[in-house]
Amino acid sequence: MVDGADEILVRLNDRRELEAELIGADSQTDVALLKVDAEGLPTLTLGNSDHLRVGEWVAAIGSPFGFDHSVTAGIVSAINRTLPRDAYVPFIQTDVAINPGNSGGPLFNLDGEVVGINSQIFTRSGGFMGVSFAIPISVAMDIADQLRDDGQVSRGWLGVVIQPVSRDLAESFGMDSPSGALIADLDPQGPAAQSGLRAGDVIIEVDGEEVESSTTLPRLIGRVSPGNDVELTLMRDGEQRSQDVTVGRWPDANGDEPAAEQDTSDRQARLGLSVVELDAAERERLEIEGGVQVRDVDPDGAAAAAGIRPGDVIVSLDQQAIDSPQRLVEVVEAIDGDRAVPLRLYRDGRSLFVALRLDASE
Repeated sequence: MVDGADEILVRLNDRRELEAELIGADSQTDVALLKVDAEGLPTLTLGNSDHLRVGEWVAAIGSPFGFDHSVTAGIVSAINRTLPRDAYVPFIQTDVAINPGNSGGPLFNLDGEVVGINSQIFTRSGGFMGVSFAIPISVAMDIADQLRDDGQVSRGWLGVVIQPVSRDLAESFGMDSPSGALIADLDPQGPAAQSGLRAGDVIIEVDGEEVESSTTLPRLIGRVSPGNDVELTLMRDGEQRSQDVTVGRWPDANGDEPAAEQDTSDRQARLGLSVVELDAAERERLEIEGGVQVRDVDPDGAAAAAGIRPGDVIVSLDQQAIDSPQRLVEVVEAIDGDRAVPLRLYRDGRSLFVALRLDASE
């Protein structure tokens, strides 16, 4: 651990301790680059983590609970695993016993090559429970190279807020299967918005590489150097299309007024909710031009089944903009058949899509 350290010491196998200089650190991947002034240092051979396969045997060396030079072994359980707080790292998941003190140690393949850096465990008890994660060595070395050459890490950025594609949402967007990353919102000054992407687009490929889920997209875009172009394959209005986008640089991580009430007519029964008009202050806060706010939700209605809650702000339904309660009525009346349609809303200041299924008999 180097964050906030006044002095960093590197201890070698022969018990020598060398003072190290911090060249740089990347909090997104938890990788730091150190420099020591010494000669004749022992080295390890680096392998190719991109060639790892599930089921392959691997071994880890570390100091669990202070027991130096402990070796544990297991298999690769999964690859390209994305963790909630580490969207930019395609972790290697193993069942190698990793405990406090193993972090930062090497993960070897059977040829004695380093294929990963042991990083973290999943645990409810504080000890090993059969699930551990390592940073692929290819990712770690790329970070190290950038820290050495530039002193910082540059990542690609699209300027989009994304969410997973559920089966109902996939149906509502005319997709055969639930995959890809659904754009729920965009930074109006971001690369995606400037290139013509819009909320409701589903990104299914980046330069021909499949976006299996929404967690895959940040990793694929993050590894693109800012300023380079990527070809995105999208689903829009039920049709597949391609869009070139110049990737930007990831930015530095550095009480509402009540709405005026208005009735929504007898078509509330089909939706199972009632809405009110948004006032100008609320629209300015959310930076939207239209939208209606949900006042009440029938617990047995279609809206409740879709997960809509009181307080949500509906901005579009079936790809049609909603700027008033009456407009919501008109769009609902135009929807025929028992099918799922995409509904875009704002909740707690964030945009997301839900799939709303309307019963044709109502």
